[in-house]
Amino acid sequence: MKQNILPAIRLTLFCAVFFSGFYTIFIFGIAQAAPNNGKGEIIEHNAKKFYANVGQKFGKDEYFWSRPSAVDYNAAGAGGSNKGPSNPDYLKTVEERIENFMKHNPTVQKSEIPSDIITASGAGLDPNISVQAAKVQAQRIADIRKVDIRTVNSLIENNIESPFLGMFGTEKINVLKLNIVLDGLK
Repeated sequence: MKQNILPAIRLTLFCAVFFSGFYTIFIFGIAQAAPNNGKGEIIEHNAKKFYANVGQKFGKDEYFWSRPSAVDYNAAGAGGSNKGPSNPDYLKTVEERIENFMKHNPTVQKSEIPSDIITASGAGLDPNISVQAAKVQAQRIADIRKVDIRTVNSLIENNIESPFLGMFGTEKINVLKLNIVLDGLK
């Protein structure tokens, strides 16, 4: 037993020093080389600052809606609901979201609603929606803003972000950026 304790203590001390010191400094150094010193993309709009990499709440009908958040878009306390797909409370919440979405988007059939517009992400702060989630909202926005649907669809197409390195992930749309461009329409 003595021959195991000393190496275990040395390994524990090494890991404590390495991961709390060297590794932290290394990651901090990489962040400093990133755009905006690793603080994320900050967008200024109407004299306010927004983080493009953190989900924002958009609930008005004249805007594209964000993905729901289990933490009410509070970046200080990211997290999911921890309720599984068979949980009755979770199913009730999702059904309420579907009903609310269909009430505000009467031209959309229930089968056309993508899952990301009615379910929260794991952290509750996803700033992106799928292309389909944007497209099913296009008619509502065109009607309320009194613009041609082709204009709204063009905005969607112009704001699609490709997967990382062309192969990691899916196409997505940053809701904040899309809504800022939408506000720029005359």
